[in-house]
Amino acid sequence: MSRIKLKYVDSFTDRYGVRRFYFRRTKKDKRIMLPGLPGSDDFMSAYQLALDGQPPIARTKEGSPAAREVVPCSFDALVLRYFASPEFLALKTPTRKAYRLAIERIVRDDKIGPLKVADFRREHLKAMMAKRAETPSSANDTLKKLRILLKFAIDISWRRDDPTIGMKKFAEGEHHTWTEEEIALFEERWPLGTLQRTALALLLYTGQRVSDVAGMSWKDVNQEGTAIHVTQDKTGTKLWIPIHADLMSQLNEWPRHSATDAMLYTEYGKPFTAKGFGNKMADAIEAAKLPEECVSHGIRKAASRRLAEAGCTAHEIASITGHKSLAEVERYTKAASQQMLSQAGIAKLRAKVVPNSVS
Repeated sequence: MSRIKLKYVDSFTDRYGVRRFYFRRTKKDKRIMLPGLPGSDDFMSAYQLALDGQPPIARTKEGSPAAREVVPCSFDALVLRYFASPEFLALKTPTRKAYRLAIERIVRDDKIGPLKVADFRREHLKAMMAKRAETPSSANDTLKKLRILLKFAIDISWRRDDPTIGMKKFAEGEHHTWTEEEIALFEERWPLGTLQRTALALLLYTGQRVSDVAGMSWKDVNQEGTAIHVTQDKTGTKLWIPIHADLMSQLNEWPRHSATDAMLYTEYGKPFTAKGFGNKMADAIEAAKLPEECVSHGIRKAASRRLAEAGCTAHEIASITGHKSLAEVERYTKAASQQMLSQAGIAKLRAKVVPNSVS
């Protein structure tokens, strides 16, 4: 019989002869007891929580299905199986944390834990979406997480159909795309050589998300200094992005720190976290007295707009921004494309000579 070897897991036999398993990353850490046997749903769910640095599920009063009596083939049971599945474990740690919190919140708030998965109907889903109608992003995320769970339920033969198929998402407000005037206002407030100006240049000339720019390092620049390699935090997409001459000139105004290879660093010489960098940009935008709709993500959209205005195709833009969907790129650059097409269309009309009016 083969044994399951799991990192940071050890065991001992207690005085009653029962084999106990626990998680401990280092000898300085406290032991975290793991329920059941390695490979079981409860064990693997608790193990994954420990790996993610979250409190053991046994401490949860009602947020986790593991703290309730689990009805067979219910949503509680499905969630436990999903959290222990290869599909879930293959996700990146930040994604696993976000998915776990969102799924447990949905199951708790909508009280569907004891509900048999096979009894879940489209009417249930519609009611859950309607409940969140005033916050479309929350409603759409609920739909997304339920679609993941129900697809998993089909894979393990707990139901045959997917009631989320054909369910439309709610319309969400789009992030405002920064205009050239707004970019100029930011640059006027933050001159060359400042952290804020350098951050803007990286966001604007690479078209990346805040989380990816926060993690950029000089180690990722090729030997010629002409391109930077990026692995997107959200999607895992690997990109090779040429460094624009204007970006390089602005990077040259920002001193490198001897204690870190990070392109952007805090006042203490430490690399930024994604959240810390996002907060820093929010403060910089506010200090520049830009309109409230100007947020950091709008700079990524401005980068796409600039590329579109330069005549780049959707494929060329996606090769830089890393978008998987060309439709998303086209949505970002819709205004620029309309302007260019209208100009090209008018230019193709042959001019007519209008005779002077006869007096």
